[in-house]
This record gives sequence, structure tokens and C-alpha cells, in this order.
Amino acid sequence: MMEILEGSHAVAEAVKRCRPQVIAAYPITPQTHIVEALASMVADCELDADYICVESEFSALSACLGASAAGSRVYSATTSQGLALMFEVCFNVAGMRQPIVMTIANRAMGAPLNIWNDQQDSISLRDAGWMQFYAEDNQEASDLHYIAYKVAEDHDVLLPAMVCFDGFILTHTYEPVDIPTQEEIDAFLPPYNPVNILDAKNPMSLGMYATPDYYMEFRYEIEEAMKRSRKIFAEVGAEFGETFGRDYSGMVEGYRLDDADTAFVAMGSICGTVKDAIDEMREDGKKVGLLKIRSFRPFPSEEVKASLAGVSKVAVLDKNISLGQKGAVALEVKDALYGTGTEVLDYIIALGGRDVRKRDVRAVADLAEKGIGDRFYGLRTEVL
Repeated sequence: MMEILEGSHAVAEAVKRCRPQVIAAYPITPQTHIVEALASMVADCELDADYICVESEFSALSACLGASAAGSRVYSATTSQGLALMFEVCFNVAGMRQPIVMTIANRAMGAPLNIWNDQQDSISLRDAGWMQFYAEDNQEASDLHYIAYKVAEDHDVLLPAMVCFDGFILTHTYEPVDIPTQEEIDAFLPPYNPVNILDAKNPMSLGMYATPDYYMEFRYEIEEAMKRSRKIFAEVGAEFGETFGRDYSGMVEGYRLDDADTAFVAMGSICGTVKDAIDEMREDGKKVGLLKIRSFRPFPSEEVKASLAGVSKVAVLDKNISLGQKGAVALEVKDALYGTGTEVLDYIIALGGRDVRKRDVRAVADLAEKGIGDRFYGLRTEVL
């Protein structure tokens, strides 16, 4: 049913329909509305789950890890410094192969303190072993939670997943969102069927000490599971499309790319602005297009290479920076296009919530056509 919902509440409604049995989270702006709504649902007996009040994000994910190891479907949400406080546990969750789903309301990292949106927080945990899916709007943010659980809990994957959507730009924006019925989601997403469960009657250990003789093999197994998740994501995304009419089988999504000379590459809500700017530039005769990255981990290198074949210039809009190098997305795209001769230019943009308008996208296109890139876009040199 189509409803006008705040993004955070749309995500909470989606999570409710996934029937998590344990929720543990610590409030932090701009994620707070999600867990407030879920707490109310549990208190009002709309959702049959244990809601664990904790004293920090470290405790929140630790509680989720224990509950998941005991066989429960588990959920949490966080952002920015809160995610940083979970850093240690994030690696443990992936290493113990627990399919926890967590919403990341993307927000800048301090210092300086900044509560507005960029994607530095989740990007900083790209190597933890979590799948990372990025939403363009609140419909996609809501839908990706159903898909994330189904992919994460697949026995050929068994990895945790982050569903990332832009803080404030999406979390606090009201949009029409189609929320499937509980019965429809029950048919799409069956109850969690864990492989191994901590059980006092059948004792076992998880996350044990591993010497150099064994540690590397654990990391290899995570990498192989991440590779297998590509196929599972495509299958689940296609099944979702057949069931609900919104196809998410692609880990990337092209927009007016067929005859493009210059292609933008981006993740998250900025893609909507880029699409509008592309429509205007097309009217002016500019052959521009967009490749939206939906899955950053696993990174769809083959799909990126195929989608950008024939493009002469690629302008990556990175709402993060790997300090000392470039933006994280640009590095991945450069790797995917290595040997093709395609020029990849990186633009660090919109850090700390700085607004991006259609005129900014046009300006980036002009810079890319001149071969000027690998820079902060919109830098206020007068305050340096």
C-alpha cells in the first residue's frame, strides 16, 4: 500500500515486516527515528521482538551478535561515530558469519563534529566483511531491507549486510513509499533457518582463537562467500521484482548510458539530482549518462566494466575520501576499468552535507570534458 512516510519510518515499517526477533540499538542522529519507531512497535505489541536497551553502540552490536549466534533474526541501526564505536564488533560479526542486517543512516565522521550527510562512515568499514547496499530514495531504502535479509541468510552467503541511505536527505524526507503487506513479505522472506546455533544442550564454540596456521583460511572463506553473494543478490532482486514490480537484480543501474560520451558514477541520493541534471544536459545536446552503484560490497567490477564500455570519460562523484589517495568509489571504478583506456576522474563532493544542485553536476560535466578532475569540487579556498 502506498503511504506518505518519513524515510526513517519507512525503513522501520520494512524492518517490522522482516520480523526480527531481537533489536538492539543506541540512538544517534539521524538514525534515531528508526529505532524510536521500532521501540514503539514492540511496546505496542505490533512487533513480537525483544528490544534491548543498551548503553552504547558497541553493546548494541555485541547484543545482536550473541542473539544471532543463538539463532535469532537480528536488527540494528546506527550512523557515523556510532558505527565507528561498533568497529571491533563489525569484524567479529562477519568473521563469525552472522547474517545481521543493519541500517546505516549515512553521516559525516568527526572531527570536526558534523551531523550532516556524506558516506564516510560506512565506506570506512568497507573491508570488515559486510555487504553494503546503497539506496537512492526511500522506496529503495525500504525494499533493500527485505532483500538484504534474504541474501544475508542464504546458506551460500551467511554474511552481515548494511543497508545505507543518506542521513537527513532521505531519513527525514517524506516521500510516497509502497509498503507490502505482512502476508506478502512472509511469503517472500521465510523465517531464519540458521546453520549453527549456540545451544547449551549441544555445546559448540564460535569466534575462537586462530593461529597463523588457520586465520588466513577464515578470511578466504569470507571472501568466497562475498563472491557467491553476487549471484544470490541477482536472484533475490529479480524475485522481488517479479513479486512486487520493482526489480533490484542489478548491482548497478544505468541511466541514459547507451550513447553517452561522459558517464557519472555515484551512490545514494545524489543519483536523483544527477538524473535531473542529465535530462537538462541532454536537451542541450550533451551525451551524458549515469551509472548508479547499488552494491559497494561486493563491488560489481564486471557490471561496471560492461556498463561503461564505449564511454570516453567517467566522472565519479565521491561523498567520501580515502585520505592520501582518492575517493573510495573512484578507486574501485579505476580498478574495474584498468586496461580499457577509459579516463576516470574523481570529484570529492558534498562532504559534511554540503548541498549539490543540478548546476554543480553541470559544472562537473564541464570539468570532465576538459579532463580536469581528481579534486575536491566546490572547495572554499577563501577559508583555507
